[in-house]
Amino acid sequence: MRKSLFRRLFTSSRLLAVALLTFPVISLAASQKTLLMYGDSLSAAYGLTDINRGWVQLLQDKIDSHQYPWKITNVSISGETTAGGLSRFRKTLEQTGPDLVLLELGANDGLQGKPLKTIKSNLDQMIALTREYNSDIILFEMKIPPNYGPVYTQRFTETFHELGKKWGVPVIPFFLNGVAGNDSLNQPDGIHPTEAAQPILLKNVWPELQPRLK
Repeated sequence: MRKSLFRRLFTSSRLLAVALLTFPVISLAASQKTLLMYGDSLSAAYGLTDINRGWVQLLQDKIDSHQYPWKITNVSISGETTAGGLSRFRKTLEQTGPDLVLLELGANDGLQGKPLKTIKSNLDQMIALTREYNSDIILFEMKIPPNYGPVYTQRFTETFHELGKKWGVPVIPFFLNGVAGNDSLNQPDGIHPTEAAQPILLKNVWPELQPRLK
């Protein structure tokens, strides 16, 4: 009887030890959150010889250095428009289940002179979908060159802030500040930032994003 009691106590102790050892791992996995980067070439490291030097990967490195429990899923596509983004957005949300979405789209629409009403409608529907899937979202303010005319140019940028106000979501100020128009920080096409510009893009995004990652 003593041997049987000893055996039961020994088995219980082993089970408790295993539970204590595995508990931190389970807790860590449960706390992991997904940040979905949904953008165009500006977030897809277009033209860089090493995509790991793009600002999105630099963001992941910074997140890891702060030990924030976030992992980025970057599905940005070069040349993407708001229409293209909307067409695949629901499926992307289903597949990734993000806790937070960074929506960086609209620049290609503006450069193509797309109707502002269409751009706004596409973005509006994407924001609505994030609410449907219980995800938070942050919009990126976009700007286009002044040669598209002062009215279109101004209304284009205002579109993002109007949507931010309507839905109560943050809007990150133009994240190409300090880079756009600077030949030394842009590739020969004058549109896409160089590797040297990527830390500046991250610096422009971080102040708005960090409080939501803590």
